[in-house]
Amino acid sequence: MSHLIIQGTPLPNLPWEERPAGSKAPLWRYCANPVIPRDLLPDSNSIFNSAVVPFRDGFAGVFRCDDTNRRMTLHAGFSKDGIHWDIEPETIRFQDGGPEVGQWVYGYDPRVAFIDGKYWVTWCNGYHGPTIGVAWTEDFKIFHQKENAFLPYNRNGVLFPRKISGRYAMLSRPSDTGHTAFGDIFYSESPDMEFWGHHRHVMAPAPFEVSAWQCMKIGAGPVPIETSEGWLLLYHGVLRSCNGYVYAFGSALLDLEQPWKVLARSGQYLISPREIYELTGDVPNVTFPCAALHDSATGRMAVYYGCADTVTGMAFGYIPEIIDFTKKTSIV
Repeated sequence: MSHLIIQGTPLPNLPWEERPAGSKAPLWRYCANPVIPRDLLPDSNSIFNSAVVPFRDGFAGVFRCDDTNRRMTLHAGFSKDGIHWDIEPETIRFQDGGPEVGQWVYGYDPRVAFIDGKYWVTWCNGYHGPTIGVAWTEDFKIFHQKENAFLPYNRNGVLFPRKISGRYAMLSRPSDTGHTAFGDIFYSESPDMEFWGHHRHVMAPAPFEVSAWQCMKIGAGPVPIETSEGWLLLYHGVLRSCNGYVYAFGSALLDLEQPWKVLARSGQYLISPREIYELTGDVPNVTFPCAALHDSATGRMAVYYGCADTVTGMAFGYIPEIIDFTKKTSIV
């Protein structure tokens, strides 16, 4: 796929590990996983489902850290190499939210997108149930909160890294109060990061007989990557097995200007729970991607994903190969 164009700033310091000898997998695990242990903070029960972006001469991120009270909190963190992390022990205190939306209940599963000179954070925010919180920062020290994007119940709010047709764009997964068999991905637009509309359906879970790993519910993962073949989206899917839920993740290509139109969608998963740190933890059998770094010059990609709702793992791959995998296994 020599003609492929990948948008984004080159990232020569992308954390990277070559594919293991003999492997043909389009995405392979970091040999030293988990890259972030559950007890990196003095009172952390688990650190997982977190967002990472390039920042200055290294990397920064917003991390889901459940403490030993089992409260779901968000923390900023910094790294020189994307592998060794210093996570702030104090939780993020969002400013400007006002007495209504600014009252903290819980927060989890953040994503971060760099748009127009600001780092925009979206997360599952507690407001009479789960909804999508929105905030921005320039330094990962001070965070300015906006209005919640949607009514409850909603999860997996993921921004696109640029405006589409002059508007900010976000994927989300309307849901309900529990972990039920309901979960389609929708697309929404906003002129100002405050009022969201133009809602469009993107895709639903696949029939069990077609692609069982994503037959119960699905949700957007990291910020989509813009390529000449379309937006490359990693997303998670859930199988309701005889032994409980299994969270895996695959890939899709969305139309560049009408992202609710799915061009291709992998029938096979990229990563599914296999290693002990993915199989065993507070919630067994979970691999849940929330961040992806990429180098537009080489096509390399590094994915951060939550493992068993306990620790954070990394996986690596080449964007052209993942696009080829998405097309070859497509169920669209």
